[in-house]
Amino acid sequence: MTAGTDTTTTDTAQTRIPLDPFVSDLDGESAALRAAGPLAAVTLPGGVPVWAVTHHAEAKKLLTDPRLVKDINVWGAWQRGEIAPDWPLIGLANPPRSMLTVDGADHRRLRTLVAQALTPRRVELMRGRITELTEGLLDQVAALPGDTLDLKAAFAYPLPMYVIADLMGLAQERLPRLKELFEKFFSTQTPPEEVVATLTELAGIMAGAVAHKRENPGDDLTSALIQASEGGDRLTDEEIVATLQLMVAAGHETTISLIVNAVVNLSTHPEQRELVLSGKADWSAVVEETLRYSTPTSHVLIRFATQDVPVGDKVLPAGDALIVSYAAIGRDEKAHGPTAGGFDITRESAGRHISFGHGPHVCPGAALSRLEAGVALPALYARFPGLDLAVPASELRNKPVVTQNDLYELPVRLGG
Repeated sequence: MTAGTDTTTTDTAQTRIPLDPFVSDLDGESAALRAAGPLAAVTLPGGVPVWAVTHHAEAKKLLTDPRLVKDINVWGAWQRGEIAPDWPLIGLANPPRSMLTVDGADHRRLRTLVAQALTPRRVELMRGRITELTEGLLDQVAALPGDTLDLKAAFAYPLPMYVIADLMGLAQERLPRLKELFEKFFSTQTPPEEVVATLTELAGIMAGAVAHKRENPGDDLTSALIQASEGGDRLTDEEIVATLQLMVAAGHETTISLIVNAVVNLSTHPEQRELVLSGKADWSAVVEETLRYSTPTSHVLIRFATQDVPVGDKVLPAGDALIVSYAAIGRDEKAHGPTAGGFDITRESAGRHISFGHGPHVCPGAALSRLEAGVALPALYARFPGLDLAVPASELRNKPVVTQNDLYELPVRLGG
């Protein structure tokens, strides 16, 4: 049986909001979700009915509610065979075992072991390397002919990929293929016949990296994950592979979108750009307001209700699935005031967003992503203070990825 049968008895298909697989109007879709929230009935690409939490306060509660778990076997639609194994988003709904996909004691165990490897010190030690990579890429950008280029391809994409490769000890020659595979992993347009093959190849690349580091350990995250232990307990190879996949996905996709969206926001709000270029506002404020206003992660899949959970004036039924709609949550007026729909780097509530999650499953790559953007953006504008969009913002096109707020390209003029 394929995905698409709506068996939820508390709602009808006519009231559901279908998430656009082509992401043609994310802002409009997010506004509709907020208006239908805090618990909105939606349909994922492929006709899969789920619920979305769309308001800030309710999302914080649900993200720490033990009645919501990551075990896909709780999902009634999965139990009934209504979700096809080649559904394009199956890798996000049923990912390999890692700290992202387990709860309770299992989650605490994995989080503890991973925290031993991904320490704040290890992240901070990356600052010098991030600065070096940033300056090298900007030198390449400056040497390109002409004044117009795709900044995503030339800068915002390669920087996070080089950083994550260095952090994990991955060979840089693997990066082009990893790019292709992760684009298929996140896309709603991946042909069904390629879904399983994509997941298998990703796991194979990571397994190869783990095997190599067992024989040739170094000062990198993969080696540290292999060596991490707690009371004699260690991560299995399966858990290390899944953790590496999680870190690559979270560590590069989020940062690419963060850098791209920050440039778009500053270009479309020149008065805000002037504040930060003149030193009247800090670059960290640009990063945090971008995370809130145009969060890199549009929707996070998926949690499953073990029992009925009241949310506002609705109920998330036992056995149903919930997604967290960060794009809608970031502009919730109840959390950020009546100007929540505007980009304002002087906003006092900017640091209170939950765009990296909340509670025990908060994004493990948040500190690294903030560090990269905090190095990359001031360096970019120091080199090219006249940087601006080369096309109207209305012509920028989102990639068909319902989980990521990502553009195909970012055409800019360097402006000297």
